[in-house]
Amino acid sequence: MTELTEQTEETGGRRSRGEGRGAAARRASRTGGGAAPSLPYITRKIREYEVLDEEGLSLIEANADLILEEIGIEFREDAEALALWRQAGADVRGERVHFPKGLCREILKTAPSNFTWHARNPERNVHIGGKATVFAPVYGPPFVRDLEGVRRYATIEDFRNFVKLAYMAPSMHSSGGTVCEPVDIPVNKRHLDMVYSHIKYSDKPFMGSVTAPERAEDTIAMAKLVFGDDFVENNCVTLNLINANSPMVFDETMVGALKVYARHNQACVVSPFILSGAMSPVTVAGTLTQILAEVLAGAAFTQLIRPGAPVLFGTFAASISMQSGAPTFGTPEPSLVSYGAAQLARRLGLPFRTGGSLCGSKVPDAQAAHESANTLNMTLLAGTNFVLHAAGWLEGGLVSSYEKFMIDQDQLGMMQKMAEGVDLSENAQALDAIREVGPGSHYLGCAHTQANFQTAFYRSALADNNSFEQWEIEGEKRVEQRANALARSWLEHYERPPLDPAIDAALLDYIAKKKDSMPDAFT
Repeated sequence: MTELTEQTEETGGRRSRGEGRGAAARRASRTGGGAAPSLPYITRKIREYEVLDEEGLSLIEANADLILEEIGIEFREDAEALALWRQAGADVRGERVHFPKGLCREILKTAPSNFTWHARNPERNVHIGGKATVFAPVYGPPFVRDLEGVRRYATIEDFRNFVKLAYMAPSMHSSGGTVCEPVDIPVNKRHLDMVYSHIKYSDKPFMGSVTAPERAEDTIAMAKLVFGDDFVENNCVTLNLINANSPMVFDETMVGALKVYARHNQACVVSPFILSGAMSPVTVAGTLTQILAEVLAGAAFTQLIRPGAPVLFGTFAASISMQSGAPTFGTPEPSLVSYGAAQLARRLGLPFRTGGSLCGSKVPDAQAAHESANTLNMTLLAGTNFVLHAAGWLEGGLVSSYEKFMIDQDQLGMMQKMAEGVDLSENAQALDAIREVGPGSHYLGCAHTQANFQTAFYRSALADNNSFEQWEIEGEKRVEQRANALARSWLEHYERPPLDPAIDAALLDYIAKKKDSMPDAFT
């Protein structure tokens, strides 16, 4: 199992449609037609939840230093990487690099603590770091569970649909990267369609291809056609997932992609992919120690390539069933790992990535809901800056689900509201309402309630809170059915954001030439 994959085409619209009169029209404006206008990225007004004190953090940092110095990290099949580490003062023995205490931290002093991730529509730019939280959709599944309820291999049409849905989802701040793996396009060419889809069919920030260095180069070339050479070299326009091959290995594919993006000043999310008990120790402290060591080595390497290049402290942590070996989600131990890793990232001064709406369920059922809620709440409370897999994840990351995506994006709206914290304005203090109502009455008709009822509480587009009789009259629909209908409605009403025809033509010409330059490959 891996977090990676790569693919293509189409993405999304977003316009509020059908303002009408009456309750039915108001409900339709929330749940039907096009999606609501996009919300800005989150600026958290709530405190981070921390599980480690100073003693615990210092212990894990000291243990990570021991791993780096005594055991080392392998950088496989990349002579340039080994040479750069040797020049930086590391002890290189074969492909294993041993780091003197403090070396990685010293090198990381040039890494920015926060930066702007630019979209082709400047109104969609997001901030990475500090109190910001940015949601991006599921990344990497080879399968989809489609709107007919069929589990099958993903296609380019599915890819386009998920980018459209991400574009239309109000609380989704990025169209993501490999939202699913379209297997109907050759492996060596699908990244071209994927990047094109993010550019043409969405105007939110997008992620680049990392499955080969040359595919990373194609991402950069296409980004330059959109943003211009100088802008790309001086600003972040892509985030790129660089997985450590845990335990304690960076392979040639990941190192190659990292070098391409760092050289062009694009952000790398250095993210150990951890299934505790298989790829790290079974304990929280041991896993945190290994994660920190891997991130220190990988993140510092970006600064050897280009000092000042943006880099994120990432982690993907899950536990496994000790009976079957299958990954498990929504359990306490990975949450503790993510909380602790967030603290370690803040101490390093790096933006942090983890979490999402993770589950092991095969369908969007109660198991999927509680596992995803456990993971998503932790993600927000940890103070995560970049959230991958925020919507659509099913079956341990093997499946992108349309219905699960719609349910998850609704939950993201709740997280957006939660992150606003407690309003202490004069209106929020509500003293006039309390005076007006007095003892023994109710607030339903008071002036304050009438003035605030439309914005007082988060209103889900999917949850059914009506009476049993009303639910029965409306067809006894489960949330999955309502999510299915909403997804169909969004896709029906999708409107592509404008793209300069000259840029579009240049992109298509680049893609055509690249595809013509090589035969199809499906492995």
